[in-house]
Amino acid sequence: MPIFPRISLKPEVTAYLRSVFLNKELLTVVGHQAAEERFERLLSCLSHPPSHTCVRASTHLAPLEEIRQRLEQELNKHLCGSSAVPPVEMVPHPCIPDVLLLPVDGPRCVQPLELEVVVGAQCGSAVLRGAHVFAPGVVSSPKFMKAGDVVSIFSDIDGKCTRGATSFQGNKVFVGNGVAQMDRSTIFCTNEPKKGVAVCMTEPLYQSPSFDGVLPSLAFLQNLPSVVVGHVLGPRPGERVLDMCAAPGGKTCHIASLMKDQGEVVALDKIRNKIDRIRQNAQMLHLDSITAICFDSVKAVTSDTDRLKAPEGPPFPPEYFDRVLLDAPCSGLGQRPSMASSWSLKEICSYQPLQRKLLHAAVSLLKKGGVLVYSTCTVTLAENEEQVAWALKTFPCLSLVPQEPHIGAGGMPGAGLSHDQLCLLQRFSPELSWGQTPPDSLFPHSANTNTIGFFIAKFLKN
Repeated sequence: MPIFPRISLKPEVTAYLRSVFLNKELLTVVGHQAAEERFERLLSCLSHPPSHTCVRASTHLAPLEEIRQRLEQELNKHLCGSSAVPPVEMVPHPCIPDVLLLPVDGPRCVQPLELEVVVGAQCGSAVLRGAHVFAPGVVSSPKFMKAGDVVSIFSDIDGKCTRGATSFQGNKVFVGNGVAQMDRSTIFCTNEPKKGVAVCMTEPLYQSPSFDGVLPSLAFLQNLPSVVVGHVLGPRPGERVLDMCAAPGGKTCHIASLMKDQGEVVALDKIRNKIDRIRQNAQMLHLDSITAICFDSVKAVTSDTDRLKAPEGPPFPPEYFDRVLLDAPCSGLGQRPSMASSWSLKEICSYQPLQRKLLHAAVSLLKKGGVLVYSTCTVTLAENEEQVAWALKTFPCLSLVPQEPHIGAGGMPGAGLSHDQLCLLQRFSPELSWGQTPPDSLFPHSANTNTIGFFIAKFLKN
């Protein structure tokens, strides 16, 4: 069970989430006590990483078994024969043909040491998922810290530690111990920001190997639900597919891989420096069918008759794409680990109008008979089931269709959708498995349920 606090949220946000998980429809189905317990488990599990590290294998470049063997060899090399860490053994997912899973060991019993290094919340979350501490993530270290010192790593979950401080007494959480690879003076060098590993984690709270630089063209770290999205979309070689909010490009590259790099995958994102990241990932994974363009997807459809026959780029004519993925900007309340959020309720609720504008564009851009997949990495009803209910009412041409694979739970009651409609949705609800003892088997069920919080809806345009 948790050895550090549940996620820290503003009281108004906690109250809002509680109203979501204790809505009248849900209480009718599961009862008040079960709903209360589920909500409390959600707040606890969000501050901890998922139970498995998920690796999407580049099966367009090599067979899964070959990639598995090479990954195990490389990761075990990095262990340097350490007897304290068992050899890495990766397990293929039984339902998803390009996924390898690695169980995460934790939370482990690790004691803090005297010397404390404080890192930012984002760096702390990365450490909980198996990363070492890189220099840009360090915000505080002991005054005379030298390379080789054994130190404890704490995450500044409120973001209030002053960079370069020698100590910090604010709200922080212990995430493990490691060995400093740099002197303090090197980390906080004023001439230019230092890069590279600042602390090598030797006793992390959650034991999971670092994949940094390990077979980057064959192994792509991606949350399990994010991989499921690509398979649910079901792209085929030769099709024209749009990824509307594509950065950093993991799903885009997966789509191109599933198409055997045959066809056209258009990736849009309105933030220019994120487009470079998509292109880098495509190049690293040897995918040539991807065209990444800096453009606002809300404006991606045109009625200009001069552009209807052969558009050179966005905006595109109506009904131009065979399949559309809208992995929508969202409040991100399903992301794990996340030990704190400073967002206000107004910020949490600000995404629904944008998501609806994007859905309008998505439906216009989709061919008749085409597939639209809508997904988020949040747990609210307003951004998930309520958006589905709104889309079905607003666009009579849309209908919900079954998803394959369907390894998550169904949709959550509360948006007025029927039982049959909820069964067609896919909600990854980590709170349903949090705190339960996984079955003793090679592939525990928790690999499918103890993930990030995620939502998927699949529509057909009639």
